[in-house]
Amino acid sequence: MNAIWFIAKQTVRECRRRRVFLVVPIVTVGFLFLYGLGNYYAFEKVNGTTDLGDQLVNTRALAGSTLVGLSMFTTLFLGAALGIFLAFNTVRGDAETGVLQPLVVRPVARSGLLLGRLLGASMICCGYVGALYVGSVLITGAVGHWWPSPALLPGLSLAGGVVIVIALTLLGSIFLSSLTNGIAMFMVYGAGLLAGLLGQLGEVLNSPSLRNTGRVTSFILPFEALYQAGLNSLTSGATGLTRVIVRLGPLGGAQAGGPLLVAWAAVYLAVVAALALFFFARRDL
Repeated sequence: MNAIWFIAKQTVRECRRRRVFLVVPIVTVGFLFLYGLGNYYAFEKVNGTTDLGDQLVNTRALAGSTLVGLSMFTTLFLGAALGIFLAFNTVRGDAETGVLQPLVVRPVARSGLLLGRLLGASMICCGYVGALYVGSVLITGAVGHWWPSPALLPGLSLAGGVVIVIALTLLGSIFLSSLTNGIAMFMVYGAGLLAGLLGQLGEVLNSPSLRNTGRVTSFILPFEALYQAGLNSLTSGATGLTRVIVRLGPLGGAQAGGPLLVAWAAVYLAVVAALALFFFARRDL
């Protein structure tokens, strides 16, 4: 346990050395400024409800949920990109530069290195994702007077998705070089987003085959399923036609996950971590 915590602290120190804590806040402030500006213009002419055919649509809920949903999409991407950056060269990259060998002189040190990097990167990325999500919600609440209900569950879903991306990146670092692993993880991330779009298209076209393809792929890559579940909980307070519209979600359909998804994500994370430990223990450095 001491080895895991030591590596986790080293991960944080490495972020300071690479000035991640300087660059990331600058980018984040820029995003929040643009997000606030978008909220101002979006809510400028929102009156509450509008007629759409013979039904009423709550335009405030529509604008608020869409804006927060878009911020969730961006937050997931930024958190996943940061996680990939922190973990993509953990094994092969550091082994090729000679940094890894002195740290893993004993078998226990290998598990400590991998789990410590997972813990450290997860702490950094989950903190970042949480701060960005809360900032976006506060901006939308202050400008548009719309608040998601429940408020915290979508953010927790984003954090869980980012942790899974980090675990997959650590597993990939055992077999792939740094550059190859980074590219591969971004492609895996893109495949997850495609799964969400396929599921959304299947809902619109009423195509069970397309809908099931999207859902199965989302569960194979559960960070996407967690994102969809977060979108679904974000819009759970909407009713009628408003809910039908907002459930389509920005850049990926909103689908309920429930306890089964949470359990599956936990099992998936444990299996990925176990596979990484198994193959790393047998890898010749």
